[in-house]
Amino acid sequence: MTDIDFKEKTKTLIDSLKSISANYGLGNDGNEFKIITQVFLYKFMNDKFAFEVKKLDCKLSNAENWEKIIAEYSEDDYEMLLLQLGADTAKLKPQHFISELFGRQNESDFAKLFDDTLMDIAITNNDIFSVKTDGGAKVVLFDRLTEYISDGSKRDAFAKAIINKLVGVSFEHIFNQKFDFYATIFEYLIKDYNTNSGGKYAEYFTPHAVAKIMAAILVNEPVQDVSVYDPSAGSGTLLMNIAHAIGEDKCTIYSQDISQKSSSLLRLNLILNNLVHSIQNIIQGNTISHPYHKNEDGTLEKFDFIVSNPPFKLDFSDYRNDLDCKENKERFFAGIPNIPKQAKDKMAIYSLFLQHIMFSLSKKGKAAVVVPTGFITAQSGIDKAIREKLVESKMLAGVVSMPSNIFATTGTNVSIVFMDKNNKGNVVLIDASNLGETIKEGKNQKTVLTAIEEQQIIDTFNQKKALEDFSVVVSYDEIKQKNYSLSAGQYFEVKIEYVDITADEFDTKMKGFEENLNKLFAESRTLETEIQNNLKGLSYEQNNK
Repeated sequence: MTDIDFKEKTKTLIDSLKSISANYGLGNDGNEFKIITQVFLYKFMNDKFAFEVKKLDCKLSNAENWEKIIAEYSEDDYEMLLLQLGADTAKLKPQHFISELFGRQNESDFAKLFDDTLMDIAITNNDIFSVKTDGGAKVVLFDRLTEYISDGSKRDAFAKAIINKLVGVSFEHIFNQKFDFYATIFEYLIKDYNTNSGGKYAEYFTPHAVAKIMAAILVNEPVQDVSVYDPSAGSGTLLMNIAHAIGEDKCTIYSQDISQKSSSLLRLNLILNNLVHSIQNIIQGNTISHPYHKNEDGTLEKFDFIVSNPPFKLDFSDYRNDLDCKENKERFFAGIPNIPKQAKDKMAIYSLFLQHIMFSLSKKGKAAVVVPTGFITAQSGIDKAIREKLVESKMLAGVVSMPSNIFATTGTNVSIVFMDKNNKGNVVLIDASNLGETIKEGKNQKTVLTAIEEQQIIDTFNQKKALEDFSVVVSYDEIKQKNYSLSAGQYFEVKIEYVDITADEFDTKMKGFEENLNKLFAESRTLETEIQNNLKGLSYEQNNK
């Protein structure tokens, strides 16, 4: 079976799970995404377990019914088998297998058995697969899913419908697949749930073009044993792309996001992409008010690579004044936005994320951050102070201004700011605003870059090439002279075209311009006279009424 066949088979399973949820009244329900993603994860873990144990014991790989054979293991043999499994494989008991539940589906209170099974898997694997909150609580893998069905009499049937869908499909052949395969599956799995529906911090999906460009520019040479951080991680698109560029086994992921949903989706993304070792570093909490990742002495941890697509505008007035304290003076060096009397939801929280990221870079750190394009030319305030710091500290690598509508969910023009604490030389500024083609996505217009255009941006940046009307390579001093503007367009040369003409041709052209001007002035005087006469007539009529 080909990769395409497996993708389609997997998508069909996801669609069938959504259909079951809809049939039981959970279509577009707030809890539907939990059911779909957690059931998919349960299936994935079952088949990953089967795939790994069959590699450890040839009796299992050659058996027609491996579950029956493994259930006959002694307690010691089974424990030894589990000890040989890698940390990225969930430790399951025979009673956790989908085949076991399938065989018991006609027992009374099957919904309870189904939920108990999920919860036991979660508890058994709590140390590896739990997400932490910034308060230290653990968010386990699974919920009691059938309890989302409000009519208790329908829960058994709901659980049966799910198990019957899962038992007929095997994922065992997909575990040798790579990043691109799982990226496609993950995006399909969450496409109905990962939208910016009023939630806080980057819940919406970062376009692959943006993620690819950020990763390819940041990771332009081999690196080993590095830390990667996203303070507004969302579902992890940026993290997965940079981890893949580095090598999943060569980096450790750290993240924080205020959204419970995003943290759950990020955990799923890490499991799919062989980054289970980083799940313990996923934190669900407010990065700005309660940054979690700290050193033993209480100082904020520093990271080698940082990627982020933070929220641009957000009401944080309820804790804004708490941020304005001695402990945050160095972190928020450029200042904290004031609370407006109106439109509090438009408070520029991205400026706090930018400052937090600059503060969180290691001595040789690199970062890429999505910002509203207005940031790169603002003439005063916090934005300009941040740009001054980037330039004066010589930690700016460059800026790429993206096409409008690169995000279908927002009309805001965006740019990507690249930081590099090692870049003491020139800075690359790229204006890619004219690239891409516009397509319709739902009710929105979206600009999509071609693979060639993506590579053009990457190569131009990494090779520090100056291309007419596209890119410039400038020094830090030149940026200072331009009032710290990071807009490529302000550095493009103004073109003046010279045309050779004779003196007679010049006189003829000037005479023509003079005649045209005289004609326009005459028309203007005539029009002015008509208007004055009309006004006099109107005044006479009003006075004689």
